[in-house]
Amino acid sequence: MMKEINRPLALLFLLISLGCSKDEAPVVVPIDRSANLLATGDSATDFLTNTEFDALRVQIAYVQGFRPREATLDDIREFLLARTYKTDISYEFLPLPATGEESLSLTEIANLENENRTLYNEGSALGLYIFFADAPADADMEEGENIVTLGAVYRNTSMVVHATTIREVASLSNLLEVADVETATIGHELGHLFGLVDLGTPEVNPHEDPEAPNHCNEADCLMQAKLEFGGGMAKMLENRTAKGLAAVPSLGPECILDLVNAGGRPIN
Repeated sequence: MMKEINRPLALLFLLISLGCSKDEAPVVVPIDRSANLLATGDSATDFLTNTEFDALRVQIAYVQGFRPREATLDDIREFLLARTYKTDISYEFLPLPATGEESLSLTEIANLENENRTLYNEGSALGLYIFFADAPADADMEEGENIVTLGAVYRNTSMVVHATTIREVASLSNLLEVADVETATIGHELGHLFGLVDLGTPEVNPHEDPEAPNHCNEADCLMQAKLEFGGGMAKMLENRTAKGLAAVPSLGPECILDLVNAGGRPIN
């Protein structure tokens, strides 16, 4: 009997002794951010194909009160499924405090990303960061010019959406929803991350707008320059809605051709 009793006691003593050994500092492995700090368009192939990455992780960073509409997230997922070969697409949400700024420059936005972003390329998953900001772009024209920036890309997997500006633009129209303007803005900026127009993804046929570099000259294309600015986008989306069309335009044939040539999914 004594042997049967002492065996578990001896084991317990051994475990306690091991547990009381000197604590060691945890090994912190630094995150390699270098692959997410490249120029816009440098990851076009990574977005479009499954050669290096077969999954897409999207970190939605947003200032409290400016989380994107669920309809927007659904529409963007459908856009990605239609234009890329990624089928494993997921969102991760990162609520942030107010910036406290009246306007934001791209340098300030990039600095905020450096402080807050936690999702980067990892294994076979490509990381995308979208920041829904609570301040307009510092480059916006003076009030009355009707030109405001709705979104921008500034690295190969980084995007800012000026959520306050988007909501102001949507509020001026009885025909548009916030989700319409959010979807059009993000879709347009994704086009730039895909390398359109001639921003890393070569043109099969010339269609870059000579008056708006890196934008499309095709009528009613998502990559037209007006889709990046408030007044032009609102008018375009309203005209489509008035005709009974979907508010947000699709990519034009030439942009589709460029993406397919670069490895993107063709129209079924």
